[in-house]
Amino acid sequence: MPLRPFDIARTRRSIFDALLDARGRFGGSKEILEDPDRTPITYDRLVFGSLVLGRKISGMTALGENVGMLIANSVGAIVTLFGLLAFGRTPAMLNFTAGTKNIHAACNAAQVKTIFTARRFVEQAHLTALIEDLGQEFRIIYLEDIRDQITPFEKARGLIDATVPFLAQVKINPDATAVMLFTSGTEGIPKGVALSHANLIANVEQVAGHVDLNPDDMVFNPLPIFHCFGLTGGTFLPLLQGMKCILYPSPLQANSIVKLIRETQATILVGTDTFVNHYARQADEEDLTNLRFVVCGAERVKEETRQTMMSRFNVPIIEGYGATEASPIIAVNTPNHLNRPGTCGRLLPEIQWKLESIPGIDGGGRLYVRGPNVMRGYVRVDAPGEIQPLAGGWHDTGDVVAIDKDGYLTIKGRVKRFAKIGGEMVSLTAVENYATSCWPDHLHAAVAVSDPKKGEQILLLSDCSFANRSDLLAWYKINGAAELALPKKIIKVKEIPLLGTGKIDYGYVQHLAQDKSNAVGA
Repeated sequence: MPLRPFDIARTRRSIFDALLDARGRFGGSKEILEDPDRTPITYDRLVFGSLVLGRKISGMTALGENVGMLIANSVGAIVTLFGLLAFGRTPAMLNFTAGTKNIHAACNAAQVKTIFTARRFVEQAHLTALIEDLGQEFRIIYLEDIRDQITPFEKARGLIDATVPFLAQVKINPDATAVMLFTSGTEGIPKGVALSHANLIANVEQVAGHVDLNPDDMVFNPLPIFHCFGLTGGTFLPLLQGMKCILYPSPLQANSIVKLIRETQATILVGTDTFVNHYARQADEEDLTNLRFVVCGAERVKEETRQTMMSRFNVPIIEGYGATEASPIIAVNTPNHLNRPGTCGRLLPEIQWKLESIPGIDGGGRLYVRGPNVMRGYVRVDAPGEIQPLAGGWHDTGDVVAIDKDGYLTIKGRVKRFAKIGGEMVSLTAVENYATSCWPDHLHAAVAVSDPKKGEQILLLSDCSFANRSDLLAWYKINGAAELALPKKIIKVKEIPLLGTGKIDYGYVQHLAQDKSNAVGA
């Protein structure tokens, strides 16, 4: 399908209107959504279900209310999501892996009063204790109960609504908050990120104007919808661009995922390097060969992962870069000769950028971005419900990047992911990359701790039982890596803690490294 040049006019509508437009473009009878229950639904069915459920929910909530959603990927979750959007409610997507304290903080920041979840999900994810705790402060409503209460009359009305949806849905300002997402909280209390309808649609349109998308493609999405990559890249993008979306509730179940990719004949997989590497190692030769390409974000793609996917399945990885505050996609490679492995591709249309130099770091700068996909603002616990806009519309990503003459972006690391040793800035990401090159079948996490002589020192956590400093030093010497970046100590752990999104949980890693270091007198 030819690229659609970005047109700002297409962003001036609600997400539900964009869904109706997609139904008109690709046909109401097209199967567009599926989950492991293997009962696909069409555009018509999605619109009908959203209007029936949304109208029912609207009687339990207020117009403009931030409504908590604590649920995994499923057809029911997406029907609920669009139902809320159709009737002017704002889904606050809660990260059920974040822990009780952070979930409470997120709900209080967004002034959530009601949380929707599903009994089946709570039981399967072993979240009964969490729900009981949340139920002491918030109203918990189970989607199964709502469905049981829907009457034949309400279903009949839903059929009429689906025929003339413009009469049923609430009129929405495109600049109103569509979805509230939350930062991971690894560097403090989570912040709410208010993304408007226009922000999210702009990001979908930017990708459609940058990557050649085909309505015959099927996108397999195991990433959680509380994460912006899973929500926009893995859900809104395919649904609004005519590509069937296949949802899976947990990215951790590698064996089941690779088998379902094969059964559904999915052609595009979205994921993170950690998850995709795991899938590649678990898959049989035929499981992933139907994929045209894999889109990876949220963390750096390791060369070993690229090589495994190409050598075993002949499937390229397309790496991208984003931030929740940018809806989230900022840059992405393309599945053709313009793909440059090791970079995150070129910035999307209409994104302005600037780099701020950082003393001690050469060949890159702190990235600021501005554009139609950049959020309305943050919502913080100390000012509940108040959307705090960005100064001049510029978002400070906190990432150190380089952008070459052709516009390709390469990530050097987070500003906070550098250690200052003897007055020199050392990238902790680079240290992890070196360790991965030395022990490619294992996961490694580097952190900086204070040191009275050198300012800071580096500790490396590794799940490799035979990792040792002397072997890593030998690798440094052979490959010309600066010995200043050699970890002071390698701490072996059974597993590296991960967030629900697949990223390393650096907050917990920092505490773990410090505790273990103190325990051994390092």
